[in-house]
Amino acid sequence: MPFGYTLSVIGGKWKMVIIYLLAENGAVRFNDLKRQIGVITYKMLSSQLKELEADGMVKRIEYPQVPPKVEYSLTEKAETLLPVLEGLCEWGVKTRIVKSIVQRKEQG
Repeated sequence: MPFGYTLSVIGGKWKMVIIYLLAENGAVRFNDLKRQIGVITYKMLSSQLKELEADGMVKRIEYPQVPPKVEYSLTEKAETLLPVLEGLCEWGVKTRIVKSIVQRKEQG
């Protein structure tokens, strides 16, 4: 089922946030990504990145140096998803505005 596949790739609390940040910033190191997200644990970020990598959405590049340097970036496959995510964001903005107007009208 295509819908189920899509949700398995981008579903969950953090995957779309990670994709968004990588789209905004290009190649990002793990600790920088952690800092930008803030409340995510190291274990959860690592897990989500591994899942996104396994699904072909995130590219992991490891540079042979000391200390090791690893960068994450979006794949071409993930970039084809960006217009869809932008549409979801626009929907959220519009829905929030409408909800706010309705609540004001109900309050008086």
